[in-house]
Amino acid sequence: MTPQTEGPIATCDTPIDPAVLADYWLALLSVPEEQLVEEHLLTCDSCGDRLQEVIQLSEALRAIARTGALRIVVADEFISHAAESGQQVRQYDVAPGQTVACTISAADDLLVARLAADLSSVDRVDLRFFDLQGVERHRMTDIPVRHDAGRVIFQESTMFAKAAPSSTMVARLLAVTPDGGERLLAEYRFEHTRTMPGPPGWSW
Repeated sequence: MTPQTEGPIATCDTPIDPAVLADYWLALLSVPEEQLVEEHLLTCDSCGDRLQEVIQLSEALRAIARTGALRIVVADEFISHAAESGQQVRQYDVAPGQTVACTISAADDLLVARLAADLSSVDRVDLRFFDLQGVERHRMTDIPVRHDAGRVIFQESTMFAKAAPSSTMVARLLAVTPDGGERLLAEYRFEHTRTMPGPPGWSW
């Protein structure tokens, strides 16, 4: 017996990139970009189905992010909701070139740095972290940004921060061109002081 199906599988000749769908759901697109996506979704069941998959994945990641365990870029709305939900959020507003004395306590649920930068003319942004010897320790590639936001909101892993020794870290926002070229947008220096009891859980 031939299995019956409910109907033909929806397809799309010009599917929307999953990253664009994610940015749409997270309200990271510009108004013109958002309007183009909405016009497409109104007539495309295939991309509508893919948007639902992106939403499910995004919500799962948000649930993990709310634990504070992830090193991730988040939106203002995420931080506001966390604070309204009773989570204790430690935040640092950082200007380009600024050195910030920072720490974390046992009571902190989230640790956030608001990195000010001009994002108006960039297509892709990477966030890189270095020690004082200039050795790259971590890189976040193609992070989600809003061109009109004027900042990137970086959530540090609370598990990482609570285990960290007193140390200094340099963060750099880089604009990356399609051919792989890099341009420094801003640099920030974080001088972390350990205030948690007991010895640190790791060291560089």
